[in-house]
Amino acid sequence: MRIVFMGTPAFAVPSLEALLRSEDSVVGVVTQPDRPKGRGQAVAAAPVKLACEREGLPLLQPVKLKDPAFLEALRAWQPDFIAVTAFGRILPPAMLRMPARGCINVHASLLPKYRGAGPIQWAIINGERETGITTMVMDEGMDTGAILLQERVTIQPDETAGALSVRLAEVGGRLLVETIRRLKDGTVTPQPQDQSQATLAPLLQKEDGLIDWKLTATDIANRVRGMSPWPGAYTFAGQDRWVLCRVSAVDRPAGAAIPGTIIQASKDALVVATGGGLLAITELQPASSRRMTVSQYLAGHPLSPGLILGRMA
Repeated sequence: MRIVFMGTPAFAVPSLEALLRSEDSVVGVVTQPDRPKGRGQAVAAAPVKLACEREGLPLLQPVKLKDPAFLEALRAWQPDFIAVTAFGRILPPAMLRMPARGCINVHASLLPKYRGAGPIQWAIINGERETGITTMVMDEGMDTGAILLQERVTIQPDETAGALSVRLAEVGGRLLVETIRRLKDGTVTPQPQDQSQATLAPLLQKEDGLIDWKLTATDIANRVRGMSPWPGAYTFAGQDRWVLCRVSAVDRPAGAAIPGTIIQASKDALVVATGGGLLAITELQPASSRRMTVSQYLAGHPLSPGLILGRMA
């Protein structure tokens, strides 16, 4: 089969690599245009583009998916399938109708739960113990197409969104190849999603990382894991802004302390009162500095119990 692959971030690379190892032929790749990245805002190529260049594959980077010149170039590849993993944009009807065997999407959740751009992050933030990969037939909606295959994956207790993403990406590549094989063999039948069970996982914004200390310690710990590595869960300590990198819920009541109050400061952890229980902070990253242990931070920034986090001095 002739396959066109569409993807952009690092999560999509294992899907492309799996297709390249399969019996089918990747005839071209579509990825998003190069964009400014990092503090210096230097224009950088996406991971899928870098992988494509390493393999010497034909590449298109359309600014607009409805551009007639792009659609003509895509049509010239004569795809049997268009396989999509984390491309980042909804495909227009002209693209959905183009491949002879349809468009297939790899999505990092057990649909219909967590439709949208942030399924991995929101699954962790919401305290899910299980997630997975779904392959589906693409339609004009956002992750609303009929389900082809699913594979469940257990979320580890201390796993961050970044670490889980790496594991799910490998599962996604393997399931994509299996899906195409079974579609060719006629051994998989698309199953409509149960719309009544659908939930959304919108793209995270930087502001979503601000910690609400009135939440329970477990909820905050989940939020820290789900926001790692981006956008980062953060709070304020006086004039300083901390990104919390490693935390854990402590099985002790917070008493009458105001949520956000540091009740213990030692070389091992900062213990903070929350709206339900205590949170131990063991690693953090101050503004304009590197990630460090609490012991390293306290060596240059002595703290006393009683400081209330979340309030700017």
